[in-house]
Amino acid sequence: MQYKFLIDGTWQVDQEQLCVQDEYGAINNLIFVKESDSTPSALLREDTQSKLVSGFARSMHLEASSSRGLQLEPVMQLSANEIDVSRRRLFMLLSSSRADGLIPNSGKVFALDSEVAVKQAFHIMYEQGLAVMPLWDERNAKISGMLTASDFILILLKLHGSHSMLSNDELERHTVSAWKYEKFQLHAEVSGPMIPPNRRVLLQAGPDDSLKDVALLLLHNKISAVPLLHSPEDESCVQLLHTACLAGISKHICRHFRHSLEYLPLLQQPVGNLPLGTWAREVGGRASSRDLLTLYSRDPLSSALKLLIEGQISSIPILDDNGALINVYSRSDVTSLARSNVYARFRLDQMIMAQVLEVLDEASCDRCRTCTRFDSLYKIMELLSDPITRRIVVIDPNTRHVKGIITLRDVFNLLLS
Repeated sequence: MQYKFLIDGTWQVDQEQLCVQDEYGAINNLIFVKESDSTPSALLREDTQSKLVSGFARSMHLEASSSRGLQLEPVMQLSANEIDVSRRRLFMLLSSSRADGLIPNSGKVFALDSEVAVKQAFHIMYEQGLAVMPLWDERNAKISGMLTASDFILILLKLHGSHSMLSNDELERHTVSAWKYEKFQLHAEVSGPMIPPNRRVLLQAGPDDSLKDVALLLLHNKISAVPLLHSPEDESCVQLLHTACLAGISKHICRHFRHSLEYLPLLQQPVGNLPLGTWAREVGGRASSRDLLTLYSRDPLSSALKLLIEGQISSIPILDDNGALINVYSRSDVTSLARSNVYARFRLDQMIMAQVLEVLDEASCDRCRTCTRFDSLYKIMELLSDPITRRIVVIDPNTRHVKGIITLRDVFNLLLS
């Protein structure tokens, strides 16, 4: 007989007792009821025995760690069916959840005038702690695009390539809209004919769209955020409600399943057992399809900016001379160069990463979050639910050597693949 417990309005199973997966993919506790004098073990069929999860208890062995004591290293692998069940449930949750659920009860929403000077936009994004902002086209009364930290990296690299030192005047002469068009021309020279920025369809989401559609929109287009727009029935001015990103969707998932993780065995698995992230070569007997890129604290800022763009990555672990993790430098950190006009006082190739990290706000140190490969996927998702934390660095707890890096995009590619 299969059963569950109703606790505080939520159906739960006792993970210390035997569990079984029913025909609909749900996990239930299992009890054997005598119908004759036969022993309970005689009633256990082979097909049922193969489905037992034993309360999701995993085979473990201990690994010594000087920094965290004893670690439990799971060795059980999920079956393809358990992975499919977890994905199906997540897909159903995101399909039935609306995008307006991402809008906080209280907060601010920002948009930049597309005719504002690049320097001013640079400072605004730094002061507000934002890595991406919607652009407002006053002439056409609409949101026309998005300004990102990557735009600033490209601007700095372009100006640095033609001048010995960046100046405020150069950033004041460029408006955001002028930069966007110049960026389009540069890409057109490399990739051939393209649609001009002012004629492209803006990638956006509506409040009634499902979180599944928003997540897939972000993944398929390889973008970090989309504006959440409401179009009134009277066709008046479009309203900017929120800037939707994967961190908000991850937070929604964690909040929904916090007390019922038994329904999602995939989220209970250690990240070292899952096909996600970028890893150092042959970590745990696995090879990564991409190289794990790192820099040392003595390397110049120009190398980091070029690596972020050319390597098409969002962040770089910064190491000391012993190869131990110091911090992480990400695309969004480029806005910190607006602090006291640092970009105008140093050459990009003469400012080393140790100096750059000193410029970052003290509060931003929390954005460098770490884990081990034995931590669960759910723990990683909880950490990534903070918009400031866009990636988790996997380290050896003894040496702090970097073993891998996991981003929000990696997580959602796994969950929605």
